[in-house]
Amino acid sequence: MVRLSRAQMQEHNRAKVLAAARAELTERGFRDTKIDQIAERAELTRGAVYSNFPSKRALYLAVLAQEAEQAADRRYPPTARTASAALGDFARAWMARLPLVAEDRHSASRLGRDLLPEIVSDERISQPFSQLTSLSAIVLGLCLEQLPAPKRPAHRMVQVAEIALTTLHGASQLAAAAPGFGEPFAVVRACEQLAELDLDDTWHPAHLPHISPARPTDQPWTPPASTDALRDEPAHLHHDGVLAVLGLHRLAAIEEALRAAPPATAVTAVLVTSDPGELGPLARLTITDLRNCLRAAVAPSAWPRLQIIHDESGILAAAAAVSATSDATETAVRIHAGRIIARADGYGACHAAASA
Repeated sequence: MVRLSRAQMQEHNRAKVLAAARAELTERGFRDTKIDQIAERAELTRGAVYSNFPSKRALYLAVLAQEAEQAADRRYPPTARTASAALGDFARAWMARLPLVAEDRHSASRLGRDLLPEIVSDERISQPFSQLTSLSAIVLGLCLEQLPAPKRPAHRMVQVAEIALTTLHGASQLAAAAPGFGEPFAVVRACEQLAELDLDDTWHPAHLPHISPARPTDQPWTPPASTDALRDEPAHLHHDGVLAVLGLHRLAAIEEALRAAPPATAVTAVLVTSDPGELGPLARLTITDLRNCLRAAVAPSAWPRLQIIHDESGILAAAAAVSATSDATETAVRIHAGRIIARADGYGACHAAASA
């Protein structure tokens, strides 16, 4: 019998804990699931569970993130040619994840029913979730801006995306709290109509208060291999562009970089957090759900020039000379010819680096 290395054993135990937690959460729901029950089912000690996950909520979020990863479906390429059709397909993909009325209340599709109540119960997790949802709206809105909407003048569509996500999250909650209420196809149709609304949503750089310009610098840029979570493929980090290291309280600032940077400039958002145990899985879950729905709705050619990288360990941030990170971090650098040539820190850093 081949002996596993320490790292392999840790990974093996982590997989056992996740499998046991998924089974317990499916059968009992989040509130009635106990760590001791998970440990017993995984044939591990309580300490072994906590050595992999700092809390029951962290474990719950990790299970949901794993479920989202496994739910990815690439079989059908998107066919939408208008913003309305894309919003409808996005909503259809979202609604397809929700449990059916006839399904048992303990079915695996009902795993997510306790997610939003947990988020609402604790500001430490609700504020990052708000910013993650804003990031999702920015990405979806930028996609919609690339597609024609005949009845609507061309302008920013992030507010339309925000309303669509509000509608879909509400549908998710009602599916959990009031099974059978409402008609899913009506929700899809309503989302389609949102693309034709004129909300006078425009982007005005002048609304930003005075910010200091990026500081010239000259540092080597040797990034580690990373994954673009938005596309689930290797990230391209050696290209010229803007890289923003953002804590989970500052994610909406990435729109400043995307709007201010020249059209061909690559933009990368590096997500960092002071609580990787709980907030790391939440970020992965949110971005994976966004990716899965976008794949069903928008052709890759209409996706924004944005990469999103989860940097829970801080390795990529350190490569950009950001040694200390927190959920309030906002640092952006400009990269050219394998060097960091400009840097900005604090409020407005994304705009400053992108317009350097």
